[in-house]
Amino acid sequence: MQKLSYKNSGVDIDIANNTKSEMAKILETQNKRVMNKVGAFATLFDGSFPEYKHPVLVFKTEEPGSKQKLALENNSVETICYDLINHLINDAIVMGAKPLSVQDCLVCGKIEKDVILRMVKTLSEACVENGCILTGGETSEQPGVVEKGTYIMTASIVGVVEKELIIDGSKIKEGDIVLALASNGIHTNGTSLIRKIMEQKPEILKEKINGKNFIESILTPHKCYYNSLKDLFGKSGLVGLAHITGGGIKENLNRILPSNLNAEIDISKIKILPLFKILKKFGNLADDDMMRTFNMGVGMTAVVKKDFVSEAKKHLNKLGIDTYEIGEIIKGKKVVDFKGKLNW
Repeated sequence: MQKLSYKNSGVDIDIANNTKSEMAKILETQNKRVMNKVGAFATLFDGSFPEYKHPVLVFKTEEPGSKQKLALENNSVETICYDLINHLINDAIVMGAKPLSVQDCLVCGKIEKDVILRMVKTLSEACVENGCILTGGETSEQPGVVEKGTYIMTASIVGVVEKELIIDGSKIKEGDIVLALASNGIHTNGTSLIRKIMEQKPEILKEKINGKNFIESILTPHKCYYNSLKDLFGKSGLVGLAHITGGGIKENLNRILPSNLNAEIDISKIKILPLFKILKKFGNLADDDMMRTFNMGVGMTAVVKKDFVSEAKKHLNKLGIDTYEIGEIIKGKKVVDFKGKLNW
């Protein structure tokens, strides 16, 4: 009988250590808030914020859902890493927060050095593009729990916001306007349904959408709105932000509404992306189901004062975010009401 060891049980510590050594090089930084090197048991991050009167930390953990399976099956490692970071940052910035630090967790059945390094490099780049830093995390090899070639990704973020400038919807009033900020695709929601459509109607894979093949369109990374929105933070006209993810507009915008107010959304104004028209056609999907599963072309909603609509639209459109009015705030009970019909 072969003598047992950790290595012949499926975990090679030498490969893991070599991979982590190269990861450390990727994560080297001159950011003075990071007070120790990668490889320590935990990250030390300087929490002094002299530029803030009353800094409030914002925390969030996220994962890219079953889209990671589709991405890895198509060797699209980089796109799913951007999905993870961009979704994570969007969830934090709806509070008006500045993103600071991200930690990732990569669980796999077998450490494939090249894949892990591609992931860490891309996660780090996505953070830098949005003014924050990947400070480390965890890479866990779990043979027998996760199949070789399968990766389960999660990440957590820390952000900071001035207490008096928190955007939490508490300042929303009757008569405020709801703006749609366009998405660039499915973002990170609805992939399980899409995979089912692909299974039952494989001919959908032959579809072209704005010059891209179907899979490429589906795997387009989640748009991050931080660089477009950050200069609006602190302005009194911006009173609410909702990231439109699973549950659609109805089950995300309601999360920031005061208890005595509703949002009335005219869904005929939504600029439906061509991708969603293809999905409806091949999946024979009902409008209600689509509105609950997908963002339908609206990646973020902003609630603004009437006298701020023009400034907000001008600023966001200038930065490449198609922004337009889709509704207003009325008396109610913290519910999002739809009127009109989707304009296919």
